[in-house]
Amino acid sequence: MAESAALLIDQVLPPLPLRQWVLTLPIPLRLLCATDSRALSEILRIVYRCLSAHLLSAAHLDKHRARTGAVTFIQRFGGSVNLNIHFHILALDGVYRLDPTAKTLLHFRPVHPPTPLELQALLERIAQRIGRRLERLGYLTRDGAEGQDPHLTFPNDAEPPEDQATLLTLQQAAITYRIAAGPHAGQKAFTLKTLPPSFEDKGPELASAHGFSLHAGVACSPAEPDLLQRLPRYIARPALAESRLSLTPQGDLRYRIKSPWRDGTTHLILHPLDFLARLASLVPKPRVNLTRYHGILAPTPVSAPSSPPRAGAQPTRMPSSAHAPRPSAARP
Repeated sequence: MAESAALLIDQVLPPLPLRQWVLTLPIPLRLLCATDSRALSEILRIVYRCLSAHLLSAAHLDKHRARTGAVTFIQRFGGSVNLNIHFHILALDGVYRLDPTAKTLLHFRPVHPPTPLELQALLERIAQRIGRRLERLGYLTRDGAEGQDPHLTFPNDAEPPEDQATLLTLQQAAITYRIAAGPHAGQKAFTLKTLPPSFEDKGPELASAHGFSLHAGVACSPAEPDLLQRLPRYIARPALAESRLSLTPQGDLRYRIKSPWRDGTTHLILHPLDFLARLASLVPKPRVNLTRYHGILAPTPVSAPSSPPRAGAQPTRMPSSAHAPRPSAARP
């Protein structure tokens, strides 16, 4: 966590305004992304394109006249040791103007925070484009009846090998908060409710639609060094906090949830075998990169200049080679 945050701050993120965008997926898509890396990459590509288009529109520019960038941490876990594929996107809170003729990045133009209507419209656009893309790829099918919701299918619906079938069972249980192993397999996980139910509104920084949710209420600027240090550490945090884990007198594991649920639930009670099953479900497949770089922060020909453009200084030319610098060189 600390090393990932230090890498981002020292070598990737420029000293510019940043905003965290958190997108959660419907439960069926969480399972799809956990088992199919191609679908995961396709969904994230759509999310970034929609976010980039929103930032360009907010700056009254288009993709031919401006560029932006972001770093995404694909988190596989929720706050209750559950499998929950979602995206933490740390994006520039603005865009760089682009000189398309000289292929140079000019000055940075910040944008205003998203309004509730803009946030809801962005989420609706993301959900619709993901649905259309997954339908074209064969992951979604629609019934003939008008207004019927599409059904999620898996291209690898053939009987999986025994070891993969076992992992799929564990993942399905971890996503739906059910017990995967032990004497109570298939039942809902045991919980402790130590707080009264909460009926607080979701707030203007959170939009929800079709099982998706999008939060954009956390931002920081170079004038807030403490927040700039904490935010990358937060999005790079591990799945489990040992300090919240303890043993009950009966030998079960009690885990304190990071954020209490609305019904007042604050702790999970897990059989040791079920606890191990949940940990196993959180392990990603080999060679699946959980940190993705986008736009001018990515190792692509469109890379940010190596030093901030100053008033009167010559603009910096974008690399023309396909072998652009790694993100360590991507500073404004």
